[in-house]
Amino acid sequence: MSQALGVALLGAGTVGSGVLRILERHRERIEARAGGPLDVRWIAVRSLTKPRDLPTNARLTDDPLEAVHDPGVHVVIEVMGGEEPATHLIETALAQGKHVVTANKVVIARSGQRLLEAYPDRLHYEASVAGGIPIIKPLQECLIANRLDQVLGIVNGTTNYILSRMDQAGISFGEALAEAQAAGYAEADPTYDISGLDAAHKLVILAMLAFEAPFSLADVHVEGIGQLETTDLAYAREFGYTVKLLAVARREEAVELRVHPALLPREHPLAKVDGVTNAVFVEGDATGPLMFTGAGAGSLPTASSVVADLVEAARRLRSQGQEPNGPLFRQGRPRVRPPEEMVSPFYLRFRVVDRPGVLAQIASAFGRHQVSIESVIQRGRGHEPVDLVFITHPARVASLSQALEAIRALPVVHQVAACLRVERGWGHA
Repeated sequence: MSQALGVALLGAGTVGSGVLRILERHRERIEARAGGPLDVRWIAVRSLTKPRDLPTNARLTDDPLEAVHDPGVHVVIEVMGGEEPATHLIETALAQGKHVVTANKVVIARSGQRLLEAYPDRLHYEASVAGGIPIIKPLQECLIANRLDQVLGIVNGTTNYILSRMDQAGISFGEALAEAQAAGYAEADPTYDISGLDAAHKLVILAMLAFEAPFSLADVHVEGIGQLETTDLAYAREFGYTVKLLAVARREEAVELRVHPALLPREHPLAKVDGVTNAVFVEGDATGPLMFTGAGAGSLPTASSVVADLVEAARRLRSQGQEPNGPLFRQGRPRVRPPEEMVSPFYLRFRVVDRPGVLAQIASAFGRHQVSIESVIQRGRGHEPVDLVFITHPARVASLSQALEAIRALPVVHQVAACLRVERGWGHA
């Protein structure tokens, strides 16, 4: 195909405008890699009356289906966000034989299995996880010689910024969130980020690629960071850890998928990932540990991944063949371990009365429920209640829950103030 390939850009916001800027800035090199000209013929926007400075002669429309249905469009770039109408637009374009490039993690996490099974060679989604970090293609192609049994990720820049500020400046969650909002790193309503839901969508995609099996959002155990206190980050530091919101996919006899704040050893590579930076840590049986890190969001970083996918789509179209990747899901659906069966070390902080024998009573309750203590910090001789902090050896969640129920009932215990997982990061927790 030697003529110009028609492109429809659905969305001209942060990412869409970045795509146009990159295409304008590096057009000669990009088109050389793409095998010929790329012609952005349509840009779908929400409002035709809003003033725009777009470096293109494309037609503007507020009806994205008009652009999708144009027979002169060969590649549709969807950067609108949200589940609908994005899913319908993507599926419509694919059904017409077009290639689709998307940065939409919600669509891929919720409808990816169906779309990828039906259109494995025309749906491109590198930008759906970790923005400008190339991670989809490495998992799908570059690491194909490896069995991957673990993926750990810091895949939400907002929460990583908040936790970094709480750890480094000793400020509260509320103060760190306000800083993130003032700097433009957090939305006015940050619920999607701080609840862990954004990271959970990305984890579904990473797990599908790493384990070559279908998963859904319902498979992910999700905890957010809204209840974290600066006190716990300080105690974590005393134990030699930092606290990160981690996305964890681990495969043994069953698969664990979880997103939650966790204590991570300070010597682990992910512990050094601060601010809005994202990172994905994987272990291959041939390569050993690898880490991919960089800007996880933003106009140009995300647009960089979108344009890379656009070039791949163009090369496939011009090759007169689909250059098939083969099926994404080579494995049947594995058993997903429910939360109560998961095993992990835990960090626990109790608010207790300051008197002799309290530690022994709590330790006894742990012992009755097969929870073993690894480390303790005991604070006393102050105003009651005082802190009593533990890190346990790996314990089954169901056993820990029973122990905590017994501990809450002790007259000497005012409060179970914190319960966080400890993620050692290499091999088993």
